[in-house]
Amino acid sequence: METSTASAHPRADTGRNPVIPFRNTMEDKPTLRQVFETEESALLRYAHGLVGQREAAQDLVQDAFVKLHAHWEDVSNPRAWLFRSIRNLALNHLRDHRRETPIDSSHEWQCHAPDPEQALGRLEAIGTLQLLIAELDPDDRMLIALKYHENLKYDQISQRTGLSVSNVGYKLHHALKNLADSLRHLGIESPEG
Repeated sequence: METSTASAHPRADTGRNPVIPFRNTMEDKPTLRQVFETEESALLRYAHGLVGQREAAQDLVQDAFVKLHAHWEDVSNPRAWLFRSIRNLALNHLRDHRRETPIDSSHEWQCHAPDPEQALGRLEAIGTLQLLIAELDPDDRMLIALKYHENLKYDQISQRTGLSVSNVGYKLHHALKNLADSLRHLGIESPEG
């Protein structure tokens, strides 16, 4: 007498969907290197948006990846885990550093003493300007002196010289334009020479 067991002989198709075995999610999980290469830029932008400092954002992303490495076997969705980790690290960072005032590092190490070459160029430009002013018509030279040495306004210059206010403006404008043209002709484009 032969008895058939279910395990020895496959069942005949009864029209039901076959049972799909449980898929191991570890097979589909990317490597840590793949996660780093695909997510680093997005994580840096996210961290920078949270803390507002590039260096701090880089540190947070690095810390998050170090923590991910330590918990790699336990994490099933590395991307979501990293974003949550960055958020938590950023909140901790902001809490720990809330009393700090960021320093504008672009000016932190700048020397405020003038560069010798710039100082020399400035002196040459001033000397050239003084020579050009000395060559001006005496009336134009007087208008420039009243405006820039005595810091008078047009109406005050008008009272001193007897010229109309509009004539003072016209004469000063043309005198300064001629000086600028002469300086440009000599190759001096800025106060630094």
